[in-house]
Amino acid sequence: MRKMPNHGHVKLFSTLAVRSALEHRLLEEFTEATGTAVRAVFDPTSALRKRMASGEYPDVLIAITDDVRQLAAQGVVDGAARLPLASTGVGLAVRARTPHPRIATVGELVRTLRDARSVAYSRTGASGIYFARLLAELGVAEEVNARATVVEKGFTADAVLDGRADLAIQQVSELMAVCGVDVVGPFPAGADHDTEFSAVPSMAAAGLPPALELVRFLASEQARSTYGAFGLKAATGNGARAS
Repeated sequence: MRKMPNHGHVKLFSTLAVRSALEHRLLEEFTEATGTAVRAVFDPTSALRKRMASGEYPDVLIAITDDVRQLAAQGVVDGAARLPLASTGVGLAVRARTPHPRIATVGELVRTLRDARSVAYSRTGASGIYFARLLAELGVAEEVNARATVVEKGFTADAVLDGRADLAIQQVSELMAVCGVDVVGPFPAGADHDTEFSAVPSMAAAGLPPALELVRFLASEQARSTYGAFGLKAATGNGARAS
């Protein structure tokens, strides 16, 4: 694969789950420390993979760890340089200053979903894909989906703000990114689901200092201390998706 030209910046493809931490703090800190600008594209991992499959390659990719491993096996990213960043769970949010539904148990979660006027979730995001499967497992898919607000991509909590839905389902870090909503909490044990994210250089940028510097910075102790403020947890490094 052709090597990336030295164009004075790093092109980043990143999952939405870490967007707030990057946009509000980490990318600016990286540029201040290194003098290298970062041009970022934020999308669900599935959408980023489609862009790469069509021939659009970043210098650095942040995506679900399992997907990064698959891309490494295909020779698209440099798996040897992959570093785990953080993880987050699927949760539920409501409009700020409205009553919080009960979701402490799977039974309470089911009742909350069944009682909702409309539940918003993402069609292409990892959280939405998991939630659709969970609804089927809980036996309420037909009932909930009959009134659901399914967004193609982006932050589902926006649908709570504009009145399309009264509940938003997404990664906790993505729910926290939207001002004007309250995160009720992650899903309870028995319905919980954690996803880990990793950073990796693409093979087009393998060995190039700016790309490697960005990956290392995003996995540094300085960066890890930031993720918690944005609804993210320390990565375990194994990439497992608990459910």
